[in-house]
Amino acid sequence: MLKHLDRFEAYVCAAIFLAMTALGFANVAVRYLTSYSFAATQELLLAGFLLLTVFGGAAAARHGEHLAVTFFADLLPARAGWVVRALSGALSVLLLALAAWYCWGLVSHQYRSGVTSSGLQIPAWYYSAGLPLGFLLIALRMAQRTLSDLRGDAPEGTPHG
Repeated sequence: MLKHLDRFEAYVCAAIFLAMTALGFANVAVRYLTSYSFAATQELLLAGFLLLTVFGGAAAARHGEHLAVTFFADLLPARAGWVVRALSGALSVLLLALAAWYCWGLVSHQYRSGVTSSGLQIPAWYYSAGLPLGFLLIALRMAQRTLSDLRGDAPEGTPHG
């Protein structure tokens, strides 16, 4: 069970990517066969890319494949480098938690105001609802990876390992 929870982001990304591929293929097939197009394809694919980016970021953070500039930390003595990495991890988690908080505010505002999407005219918060969860997942995975790196548990060949 924990193995599946640990790979949650990968499952979400796979499902989103599969849905996006099927939608894009269906749109091309319908356009080719009938000269018509699904009107909301662009809107749905854009929302899919947004969610794919956020959940993919969580998967990258889990594996230590997030963007990290360690040039200066690597030049420092071991203890100072450890402190810089710890501070960097803590600030990253704080920034991601703030992003989740502000995304939650966005979703709440969209829900209360009743704003709808331009193509399908469905509530806009449907598209935004996954963002706070995605940013919280990135923060969680970043915290896990930072703690693992600081303890020296990171596998060889991985960033900070």
